[in-house]
Amino acid sequence: MGIKQKLRNLFPRYEKSSAHESDLMVVGETLLSVKMMMWDSEKFPFIPTNWDDYGFRVFSQNNEDGLLQYIIHHTYLPQKTFVEFGVEDYSECNTRFLLLHNSWKGLVMDGSKEWMHALRSQSIYWRRTIEAKGAFITRDNINELISESGYSGNVGLLSVDLDGNDYWVLNAINCIDPQILICEYNPIFGSRETVSIPYEKSFYRTEAHYSNLYWGASLGAFTYLLNRRGYKLVCINNLGNNAFFVKKDASDIPEIAVEDAWREAVYRESRDENGNLTFLSFSEGKELLRDMTVIDVITGERKKIGDIQI
Repeated sequence: MGIKQKLRNLFPRYEKSSAHESDLMVVGETLLSVKMMMWDSEKFPFIPTNWDDYGFRVFSQNNEDGLLQYIIHHTYLPQKTFVEFGVEDYSECNTRFLLLHNSWKGLVMDGSKEWMHALRSQSIYWRRTIEAKGAFITRDNINELISESGYSGNVGLLSVDLDGNDYWVLNAINCIDPQILICEYNPIFGSRETVSIPYEKSFYRTEAHYSNLYWGASLGAFTYLLNRRGYKLVCINNLGNNAFFVKKDASDIPEIAVEDAWREAVYRESRDENGNLTFLSFSEGKELLRDMTVIDVITGERKKIGDIQI
């Protein structure tokens, strides 16, 4: 059995056919053309009444492709580069449409070296300028991982999705200065709290709690961190787990308050002790984690999830 067939057996999403990818691009570019006619007709400053109207999905997990196109359309971007980590095999991510449609270049990383090997075997790897790096990311190695790939100073976008130490890793990054940031946050931690899981170098969410619900940080924690670095929160995705931030001096898109942006997540990814999906509601998931510990990133206070305010 050849290596490509083995990879396809191991990773069903290993390589989309070029025809399938082309079809997706046609759909995405058609959607973008329609959206851009609306965007160009709008007068600034304005406040979008429903950010979901601006989103669409081509390669992103939800509607992030459209939201990101809108944001780059209204943001000063001296560098058309990106860094994204937590991409699995890169078939469903926040930067693939940027790579293919906008001809950006960038670095993607994932803890699975197998996924990164699969990406390097795809035609997209020679058709565009992208580097795929397999490494388990910590706050101690993140700057070296980025810098040794040739990225430093200003970049267009940083997208963070680790399902774990996201806040602590982002807090440690000082080798790049992105214009736009996408951060996956844990909606179970609510809109009023500035909390994260305590840092654990080898954190793996399935081992931390069988439900897969205990990971990451709250929207408030990321907003607190990034406000201090000159960013503003501008929107979240339609599922209520990805937040978009831009440099305050780089865009006229209005800032939005955490309590106005946050929404109760609609997806249900909880699992039982055997790894089977249990489809718990938002409130049921929070109750299941009530005895798990989080830490306030401002005060350092440790508290139980059952005691935090939504």
